[in-house]
Amino acid sequence: MEKKKIILSIDQIPKEFTVERTYCIGYTGRNKEKVYEHIQELAEIGIPEPVEVPMLYPVSAYTVNQNNDIQVIGNKTSGEAELVLMFEENEVFLTVGSDHTDRGLETVDINKSKQVCDKPIGTEAWHINEVLNHWDELIIRSEQLIENDWVLYQENPVSSIITYDEILAFLKKKEVSLINTLVLAGTVPLSDGFKYGQAFKMKIIDPVRKKEIQANYTVTQIA
Repeated sequence: MEKKKIILSIDQIPKEFTVERTYCIGYTGRNKEKVYEHIQELAEIGIPEPVEVPMLYPVSAYTVNQNNDIQVIGNKTSGEAELVLMFEENEVFLTVGSDHTDRGLETVDINKSKQVCDKPIGTEAWHINEVLNHWDELIIRSEQLIENDWVLYQENPVSSIITYDEILAFLKKKEVSLINTLVLAGTVPLSDGFKYGQAFKMKIIDPVRKKEIQANYTVTQIA
């Protein structure tokens, strides 16, 4: 089995993790009616409908990227800031990441469109127990650099995504091993549709503890 080593700072102490499995969960909106409306909107532009909601997409562990830069092919790739859960045998940690996706390939095969792009994640994480009692108050925010201007791309509370317990129940239903597993567990709505930038900023904001985890990366088009 392929493995990827990552380092996450927990309370300012670096901790090494082994990632053996990586998954993206799609269509995680808490309002199911809006989720299905969105699916129909995507179908109108050629993106296939999922066979179930939520939908699980496995990707290579080697797509996990902490290098602050990704290389892509084509000019229609974009990120989405996501909750990232890192599961160890007895602990779970939360950081931020981006489900960067090839939007052109997405009309052909959604899973392949995710696999061909790296998944940038943060270098800091919180223990899940630090945020569970105010989970819905966490905020996901992202910006894209477009023609030298930073443009707001997403900003919504985590209450727009299915709950942490629902995420766990879904993963167990899909028989996903929750040991050495990294999951990009859902994103919030886009502010104004897909945009394609040269760099991406993302963060999880904890307004209760007045803390945040942020990560940035550039997008280098190689062909």
